[in-house]
Amino acid sequence: MKTALRTCPLCETACGLRLTLNDSGSVLRVEGDRDDPFSKGFLCPKGAALGHLDEDPDRLAGPLVRVDGELRPASWDEAFAELHRGLNETMAAHGRDAVALYFGNPTFHTMAGFLYRQPLTQMLGSRNVYSASTIDQMPKHVASGLMFGDPMSVAVPDIDRTDYMLILGANPVESNGSLCVAPDFKGRLRALQQRGGKVVVVDPRRTRTAELADEHLFIRPGTDAYLLFGIVHTLLGEGLAAVDVKVAGLEELRALASDFTPEVVERACGVPAATTVRLAREVAAARTACVYARIGTCTAEFGSTAQWLVDVINALTGNLDRPGGVMFAKTAGLEIFRSGQPFATGAWHSRVRGLPEVLGEFPVATMADEIQTPGEGQIRALITVGGNPALSAPNGPRLAEALSELDFMVCVDPYLNETTRHANVILPPPRILQSPHFDFLVQIIMVRNYARFSPPVLPLREDQRSEAAILAKLLLILADQGPDADSRGAEEMLLGQLLAAVPEMRDGLDGADGTEQILDALLKLGSYGLSLEAMRQAPHGLDLGPLQPRLPEILCTASGKVDLAPPALVADVPRLLERLADPAPEMVLIGRRHLRSNNSWMHNVPSLVGGSNRCTLHIHPQDAARLGLGERARVRSAAGEVEVPVETTDTIMPGVVSLPHGWGHADSAQAVARKNAGVNANALTDEAVVDPVSGNAVFNGVPVRVLAV
Repeated sequence: MKTALRTCPLCETACGLRLTLNDSGSVLRVEGDRDDPFSKGFLCPKGAALGHLDEDPDRLAGPLVRVDGELRPASWDEAFAELHRGLNETMAAHGRDAVALYFGNPTFHTMAGFLYRQPLTQMLGSRNVYSASTIDQMPKHVASGLMFGDPMSVAVPDIDRTDYMLILGANPVESNGSLCVAPDFKGRLRALQQRGGKVVVVDPRRTRTAELADEHLFIRPGTDAYLLFGIVHTLLGEGLAAVDVKVAGLEELRALASDFTPEVVERACGVPAATTVRLAREVAAARTACVYARIGTCTAEFGSTAQWLVDVINALTGNLDRPGGVMFAKTAGLEIFRSGQPFATGAWHSRVRGLPEVLGEFPVATMADEIQTPGEGQIRALITVGGNPALSAPNGPRLAEALSELDFMVCVDPYLNETTRHANVILPPPRILQSPHFDFLVQIIMVRNYARFSPPVLPLREDQRSEAAILAKLLLILADQGPDADSRGAEEMLLGQLLAAVPEMRDGLDGADGTEQILDALLKLGSYGLSLEAMRQAPHGLDLGPLQPRLPEILCTASGKVDLAPPALVADVPRLLERLADPAPEMVLIGRRHLRSNNSWMHNVPSLVGGSNRCTLHIHPQDAARLGLGERARVRSAAGEVEVPVETTDTIMPGVVSLPHGWGHADSAQAVARKNAGVNANALTDEAVVDPVSGNAVFNGVPVRVLAV
């Protein structure tokens, strides 16, 4: 047996693990690494199942190529040759916009996924780029970009030093923080309370986070922007604002907020006016405070407005860029994702619906439109990297149908799943433990500055390719260098671009391959003066200290100030006011987070399915009785219909039903997932409805009818 230390890559929490393996490389035991200065031994059920996920017998062992309509095993040379043929025939006949790229959530959690995403996009030269960002987080990037100039300047709660935390539409006890990396979030919230602080949760469900909180408030799904505007109204109307950073647009904000009195917003969101006033006074009076909102607010029709108002409140109460408030992490390496230029959207627009690009990509909600609508620029070929949009995108069944109509499709993915089943070529990356790991983007959302490098635990077999080698080969094929081009040429190209200003550094770089050499260069060019060797000498990770004020360093708006009233967000406020006149739907649908589940790809491990982690419809007992529901119900929306088991619970407010995300595996090639199929909640979500500012899909507050079976 041997012991290996590893960062868990299964979600963005970055917990340190201690693995025990036998001589054949099988994981016998997974424990939290107690010597990790950030996670301190914390371990969730997903991390505990890392060995089972790594050794999943349904992971693809080698490439698959479609021959005579069927996917069959092929050599890497055969797969790359078919990839070259299919993509280049499409581009030659229809242009580069006829090829689309889709990057899934796992690409944010691998070294190669981060390093090759932008080069692949640039080399393809297509406007048709999509990612999971417009499924769950684009409103936060847009609001941050418009307020601070940099869409990657995400202000995270300084939870370990705050005295008051207001949480909206988030369940961090289950997620351990989303766009807010905090291992053992539950323990951190308890520590906040033990030092005399207060936690308030606003959510249509009494989640595990809400149960831990000092106070839980029900709110009608999709109406968080009204409550937040009511708090802003109170802060400004009662003279409670204490802004201590340079801001622009304060008077315009004051005028906008004047329409959102606590009494007005009560009619929309259901939170009593007196409670809204009290929340505003509490946030303003706390010695330090932070407001944090996540997926429940992002995946709503006014997601960008809600995320904007979150940081407006943080700024108005003097808690922006302040210890105990919300702050900006500093990564261990060179922050190559920061442009230093003011953020803008709409450099181009989608062909069918005219939706603006955001961060160089279109909303995934319009991908099916672009595939199924004939004309110049129609998507005819698709490259996916680590994603399953047939389940994760709105109106998934329509997108799955669209995928079947493509001329050519290639997927870099370890599974034959609901999306990759439509591919012409599938290129599987190796096992998790065969890959190096370093969190690049996740470092910008950590509640404490920290870094950790994990070398591969197991070697590659001769018949495998690393994820970096696969993506490098894809990059060279897009550059039309042919299927036989050496993938090391792509690594050299990326390294050369990085070191263009300091070419003399190349000779001193460390690393077993080009990816590790790039990491070494980024660390050496970063603000902490680290190196790959320094990371190797700290296998438990490096504590780089608490968050420090750095707003002047990252602020890059045109005015040089925090913009409290960005024009793009101000322009959407009239629509928010108009919605006040709309009658509330009888029933609305929301999603549901579970500790043992993560999107669509963790349902093939027995220990992660079953028990409380089931695909059921949560509904309040009063609604179930009123509708005459039995063991099953039919849920119908403008987009589609599903039939699902019913689970009554008073943890959900009346008028709301909840389905978990990522299920619907009835036709899956994964045995355990197929046995625990569930239904695809995105058969009910409407791709025609998006947050117009960010293009993010709307998964919460979806009007539905619930019928007895």
